[in-house]
Amino acid sequence: QLQLVESGGGLVQPGGSLKLSCAASGSGSTLDNYAIAWFRQAPGKEREGVSCISGSDGSTRYVDSVKGRFTVSRDNAKNTVYLQMNSLEPEDTGVYYCAADRLIRIFKICVLWQTDSGSWGQGTQVTVSS
Repeated sequence: QLQLVESGGGLVQPGGSLKLSCAASGSGSTLDNYAIAWFRQAPGKEREGVSCISGSDGSTRYVDSVKGRFTVSRDNAKNTVYLQMNSLEPEDTGVYYCAADRLIRIFKICVLWQTDSGSWGQGTQVTVSS
């Protein structure tokens, strides 16, 4: 099971950018064997999947609302996944979490946006406001 730590959140004006990081550690931790997803939860709303990346081949997936604005990437040497967020909108405000699951369950985490792996970060707050 991976331990995950997010960082990089903050307050930004509409139209601005932020880059989130998700650092993985733990016994046998290597991104090659995992899919890493970014989720967010806005106040009063359910948690939603945002983006996902395969640690093996780097294939990605995005929810429609962030396509063209967000880019997910990974650096396997650093065991870190990034989420570059551009053209931020107030609707992007929320707590952003990363989660990991084994590649065998990539459909579940990256398409159904569900995981029972227990590998979640503590979250990082993103606030988009003028």
